[in-house]
Amino acid sequence: MGFFNNFFSKNRGYVMPVDLSVFKVDMHSHLIPNIDDGSKSIDETVNMLLKFESMGYRKVITTPHIMSDHYPNTKEVIIKGLKDVRRELSKLNLDIILEVAAEYYFDYELMNNIINKEELLVFGDNYLLVEFPFHSKPNEIEKLFFQLLLQGYKPVVAHFERYLYFNDIVSLAREWREKGIFIQLNFSSVFNFYGREVRCRAEKLIDSKQVDFAATDCHNIENLILLESNRSKEYLYKLSCIDLRNSDLI
Repeated sequence: MGFFNNFFSKNRGYVMPVDLSVFKVDMHSHLIPNIDDGSKSIDETVNMLLKFESMGYRKVITTPHIMSDHYPNTKEVIIKGLKDVRRELSKLNLDIILEVAAEYYFDYELMNNIINKEELLVFGDNYLLVEFPFHSKPNEIEKLFFQLLLQGYKPVVAHFERYLYFNDIVSLAREWREKGIFIQLNFSSVFNFYGREVRCRAEKLIDSKQVDFAATDCHNIENLILLESNRSKEYLYKLSCIDLRNSDLI
């Protein structure tokens, strides 16, 4: 009981500040300048990476949107952006490692690319980050997963807690994980950034330990300041106690 009280204060929901270095790698962010709704300049990107490093992160795998109707990025555009950022980082002698993958929106172009066996941008052990629409449940989700698994990809569902049309998310997360599909949760969801309902869904996933990756989904420096300023939140502490796969990405 004494150990427990050392972490939890008299004010319910607050704990001793979490050392963010425990997460080691961030695998969902938008740091390549001017290609999606993330960073707007190389200076903004550098400042975000400096903040990541100051918080104890060892690696950032940034994941620009690939969304045919809004952000029709290609592998070549993203890799060129990575090279430009790395060139700037080399001048500053930063220790943090920067890599790229992509956040693929589930649309007709993604399905065509999978069917045609186009090479997709992945991270770690062939993980592929997939985003769904927020307002309506897409058809053929199972077909998407089947095709990805068939080709050796490991699908990761981006910010799973934010899709409000999935009802019993704990059971669904458990079912998908048993099939080899992975669940990613946004830190900001537990800070009420997307509202109370999303926060409660995130808490359920954390309580049931149905989370594989936790990430900032960083679009700007404010996202990182939010994380740093909420290090004493109970559910960030609980999340830090889960055996996440972030550490496998070093």
